[in-house]
Amino acid sequence: MGAGNRRTLVVAIGSLVAATLFWAGNYVVGAAAVAELDPVSLVLLRWAFAAVPLLALAQLVERPRWREVLRAWPWLLALGATGLLGYTLLLYSALQFTDPFSASLINAFNPALISLAAVVLLRQRLSGRAVVGILLALAGVLIVISRGSFAALLYGGFGLGDVLMICAILTWTAYTVLGRKAPTLPPIASTAVQAVIAALVLAPVSLLTGGPALPQSAPVWGALAFIVVFPSVLSYLLWNRALEVIPPARAGVFLNLITVFTAVLTLLLGHPFSVAQVVGGLIVVGGIALANADAFRRRPAPSSFEARPPTGG
Repeated sequence: MGAGNRRTLVVAIGSLVAATLFWAGNYVVGAAAVAELDPVSLVLLRWAFAAVPLLALAQLVERPRWREVLRAWPWLLALGATGLLGYTLLLYSALQFTDPFSASLINAFNPALISLAAVVLLRQRLSGRAVVGILLALAGVLIVISRGSFAALLYGGFGLGDVLMICAILTWTAYTVLGRKAPTLPPIASTAVQAVIAALVLAPVSLLTGGPALPQSAPVWGALAFIVVFPSVLSYLLWNRALEVIPPARAGVFLNLITVFTAVLTLLLGHPFSVAQVVGGLIVVGGIALANADAFRRRPAPSSFEARPPTGG
């Protein structure tokens, strides 16, 4: 590999790391934001403010044929409703009742859930290694949800935050499967239009419920600005530029860093960890890494299904 190619690869890897760091920050900063803002207002403000720079970036980077993009409006409506609207609304609702680290650990099971959905709905096959990895990841999630006591889970059930987070990853799975069926569209342009759709759908809902509420303190304005600029805009730009160098399946493995970075950020903020979170988290990440091990052995053709990043995460 020449020096130029090596430098390009290093920049691409750095871009993936930065994108996942910003998405991890969404958990921690989002938890702080929902202490003052209701989830509907936060999601509305996030996508309303992010839509303009996303549209501008799409025009600068992709130069899409907007008329052709808009012809796919039924798909964009379905994707916007499940991904940018449904997932983020459920995520921020979950963060009202659970801590960011636990939410990120449950979210880490998402790739395994998507693999299962691909088997059932898209007739794809899983290797034996992938099946073992998925089962390990599921065991890790159950350890986190049960706080290390499966008996408590059987008798006490799931916490509300856990239920909302499980609904969030189910919604994201629907979004990903829809993305596989949808026509191929420029990713930033597609996300920009979905952001507009999410804001337009939520605006009347927010007005009917007395909103939207605006931040009442400088720290929450800062949290909203972070959410709009970093996980909503810059992460998409970095992720999609990296996919020009690194195959989507290999890039997808980097999404496991979201949980790692969330753990580090949580620790830096002084929040304590439980043994169940640490053990469960290691099992989840290990299981997902095992399930995705084949991604490092093959160079699959790029696909919108594999390359679709976690908008809410």
